Amino acid sequence: MWKKTLSDIITELRADENVIHWHELEPVEAKTCPMPAFIDERLRLALEARRVRHLYTHQYSAFEAVQNGENIVAVTPTASGKTLCYNLPVLQKIAEDETSRALYLFPTKALAQDQKSELNEIIAEMGADIKSFTYDGDTSPAIRQKVRQAGHIVMTNPDMLHSAILPNHTKWVSLFENLQYIVVDELHTYRGVFGSHVANVIRRLKRICSFYGSSPQFICTSATIANPKELAEQLTGSPVRLIDNNGAPRGRKHFVFYNPPVVNEPLNIRRSATVEVNRLAREFLKNQIQTIIFARSRVRVEIILSHIQELVKRDIGPKTIRGYRGGYLPKERRTIEKGLRDGDILGVVSTNALELGVDIGQLQVCVMTGYPGSVASTWQQAGRAGRRHGEAVIIMVASSTPIDQYVVQNPDYFFERNPESARINPENLIILVDHIKCAAYELPFRVDESFGPMDVTDVLEYLREERVLHYNGGKYHWSHESFPAANISLRSATQENVVIVDQSETANVKIIGEMDRLSAMTLLHDEAIYLHEGVQFQVEKLDWDHKKAYVRQVDVEYYTDANLAVGLKVLEVDRTKEKSSSAVHYGDVTVNILPTIFKKIKMTTFENIGSGPITLPEEEIHTNAVWLELNIEKPEKSLEHLLMGIASVLHHIVPIHTMCDKSDIHVVSQIKAAHTGLPTIFLYDHYPGGIGLAEDVFKRFDEVKEAAKDLIGKCPCQNGCPSCVGMGFDGMDVKRKSMELLDQF
Repeated sequence: MWKKTLSDIITELRADENVIHWHELEPVEAKTCPMPAFIDERLRLALEARRVRHLYTHQYSAFEAVQNGENIVAVTPTASGKTLCYNLPVLQKIAEDETSRALYLFPTKALAQDQKSELNEIIAEMGADIKSFTYDGDTSPAIRQKVRQAGHIVMTNPDMLHSAILPNHTKWVSLFENLQYIVVDELHTYRGVFGSHVANVIRRLKRICSFYGSSPQFICTSATIANPKELAEQLTGSPVRLIDNNGAPRGRKHFVFYNPPVVNEPLNIRRSATVEVNRLAREFLKNQIQTIIFARSRVRVEIILSHIQELVKRDIGPKTIRGYRGGYLPKERRTIEKGLRDGDILGVVSTNALELGVDIGQLQVCVMTGYPGSVASTWQQAGRAGRRHGEAVIIMVASSTPIDQYVVQNPDYFFERNPESARINPENLIILVDHIKCAAYELPFRVDESFGPMDVTDVLEYLREERVLHYNGGKYHWSHESFPAANISLRSATQENVVIVDQSETANVKIIGEMDRLSAMTLLHDEAIYLHEGVQFQVEKLDWDHKKAYVRQVDVEYYTDANLAVGLKVLEVDRTKEKSSSAVHYGDVTVNILPTIFKKIKMTTFENIGSGPITLPEEEIHTNAVWLELNIEKPEKSLEHLLMGIASVLHHIVPIHTMCDKSDIHVVSQIKAAHTGLPTIFLYDHYPGGIGLAEDVFKRFDEVKEAAKDLIGKCPCQNGCPSCVGMGFDGMDVKRKSMELLDQF
């Protein structure tokens, strides 16, 4: 059978009426500098064996800055050779002085394993006695001692550093005494609660280094975000130089926005994005063009994978298409990565697990199922196609959701806009107190000692009063029996996690995971369908008092979604912007959360096939919020529907502008707010103590408001639909009235 080339399919795609925007990125030539003259000869030869005879401009600048003793953050696109920005200075230093040590921090175990393979290849070609090891949950006890005593380069993740390395620093004396470099890779992933925790872990790390007499430099790398220097300085607590003079080459790229056809005009409902992704991917794969398909959830990955395997089994065989996501065993992941590099695997369907810099070679096509959630993530995923040379196609297939429709119908917003800022709040009191406990366990706190920019004397005194710390000789000593790091998850702002117990096999009951308390209310209630490593489990019983969820493996064609009843009480107003008929406030609130019912939603058609009650006690959190208040004492009944519609639009728009997940910020509308009796829309950080998202919305409210109006105005529906403000009702023009209402703020 005659096979189409990529150029043939590009020509066909240009004529497709569902392609609503075509953006072409011209090829870029490499910009290089000669290899520095003083590079160790063994290292030079090893790099030449890998065909690296020159450095890209950003690699040269990074090496030069590190040699001058500066902390750096290198910010360049995917596949631009950022790894050499840290491997080169680290290997050079160890070649000069074999007592030198380096600590590499990667956000995931898979990334650490991938980087270790590449680094060990260079070391082998050097013929040098440099030992590099990964230290994570998979490291065997026999190797752990060797890593602690002899590892020149230790690769780990923040969770392992927090719970295993820092609390046991006395076993790592040779590392901390000689630590020259701390590498923080994929810096942009450290945002929100996770980033706020990691900033405190790094404070603890620097404190221990100081105790052992070392003062390491930081080498950070990041995908493109709006505030890399600010984020690096917040995370490391040190001044950082920005390196962004990218010298890597790039092949021609076609970036296509594809909007599925409307199948229900009155409701403006479009054909399923999944169906269109399957059809488009099949066209590339049956012509043996290597393709990566991204989906936003594990469930969606499995659905797309099974459909595509069925579609192409006669053309190329189902085994050439693989899935890739969190939960796969390390060995399985390595096999898939190698298959992609070697060309044995033609297609891979992945969650954002492959968004990070794992080496999967040069793919020609990237298809995204919906907007990934941020400009930064979209460019990261797009970078997986056409790495360095050759033509590549990136297709983003929009769903009917407001966020997807906004992006594809506003291409200028996407292509002309800087990527988002990454926000963290290391001073969140709940997070800070947790890490001060960990730090005190590791080393006694001196009275005059700082821990970040805040004076922590009050926190230390509070912990002394609670008998967690004991004061003696000008120092606060740990005096509690428990081991604090064991109870603190870096992925959550709350301490109490719910443990998930698998009782599918009565003879082999085992713990398979844990989840923070707030998430457990909606994901681990009785009868919820919980996904773990691609396997479906039904929650048979949630023991809320003892924080345990008992699950059993099932095979069903639906997932569950829970509804929450939310009550808000304003505690304090910090800032206000007033207009004649409205006001926008920012301050502290109490949020009372009560899950009410759950729905069973069919995976293939997304129809509601059942529901049930949730019986759990109410939870209360203190957090930050921004709220929009209308000065109307006797509102018309229709206003309640308008507020709900605007709240829905804001819930989709805000994550685009604050670089957060939709679950990080919640939006609630009230026709009569408890504190004023006025119509109000609240946007609040869904984490105790807040992480700075609501404050960001307050500062940039005009920008967010205009984006919301733009989304509503450009929706092709007449009076309102699920892709903008919800459903129209009583013949009223909901679209027009919603935009008029937004103009009042």
